[in-house]
Amino acid sequence: MAKFKVGITQDFFVEAKGRFEAALQHKLAPLAHIEFEPMPAQKIATPDVIDQYDAIFALAVKFNRESLTGIRRLALIARWGVGYDMIDTAALTEADAALAITPNAVRRPVAEAILTLIFALSKNLFIQDRLVRQGKWRGDLPSLGGCLEGKTLGSIGCGNIAKEMFRLSASLGFGRFIAYDPYATPMPGVELVTLEEVMRTSDFVTINTLLNADTHHMIREEHFRMMKPDAYFINTARGPIVDQAALTKALREHWIAGAGIDVFEQEPVAKDEPLIELDNVILAPHGLAWTQEIARDNGLEACDNIIAVSKGEVPASVVNRDVLSRPGFQAKLAAFRASR
Repeated sequence: MAKFKVGITQDFFVEAKGRFEAALQHKLAPLAHIEFEPMPAQKIATPDVIDQYDAIFALAVKFNRESLTGIRRLALIARWGVGYDMIDTAALTEADAALAITPNAVRRPVAEAILTLIFALSKNLFIQDRLVRQGKWRGDLPSLGGCLEGKTLGSIGCGNIAKEMFRLSASLGFGRFIAYDPYATPMPGVELVTLEEVMRTSDFVTINTLLNADTHHMIREEHFRMMKPDAYFINTARGPIVDQAALTKALREHWIAGAGIDVFEQEPVAKDEPLIELDNVILAPHGLAWTQEIARDNGLEACDNIIAVSKGEVPASVVNRDVLSRPGFQAKLAAFRASR
């Protein structure tokens, strides 16, 4: 009986070493019908490598149209996380393969990361820390912090993470929750408004949308000019959603009070990145939500998606839903069911 073969993208062994292996050992290793192995190191996957596997456990390797052209065996990319801008989902669908993500694992850690930045910015946390290290005291504070009571929390995007952010924020005394998302389902207590209203009226603007052709540089100079001078901007989603040069200009010229940025247009950030020079922005290495819990649960949820397909079942949280009705994908699932 042929085994269900899973490839582990090589970047796990560099960027997430020690953080993903336990899930594989706990979930996949005990199953006799599944085998897994590291894939060759590639920044952009190639068809000859991809088609050695029934499923791929993926971190941040790119799968573009060229990667997926002509493949026949692959049935699933199980993404460790929720962002999938590095995967051509249309090409994956045409190849009769599904993409499954891990929204349950990511929801709480990212929402907490946003709140961490909200508190740190509103209380001037990093400025206060620097003052003490410089031998100064509270009389040297350039400005006073603020409380959250009565403030407006806004989100660009109102999906899984934004809704968790609003839920966690419900007891903090915010005066208003607003969001812009043309595809969102209503959530009690959250007003769906225009993008312009979010930018103009929010005291905290947070980015909680995916990166695609429609959202690339969605937030530009014109949007930062709409913001209140005492408002803060927070991005924990994807860097290219924001025109980073425009953000830098807004901070340098003090159009806004400050920003908390966990994601960038170029990652890792270049040593001469202008944002690094500014003292009204908190920077994090796309790792603010990298907690013990997210590492554990991303792995477990991704493995559950792999196990489902290995048994001929549809995995949870499929992104490219159109693939589910394709005869080629259904034939792969039927073959896996028959082999068990």
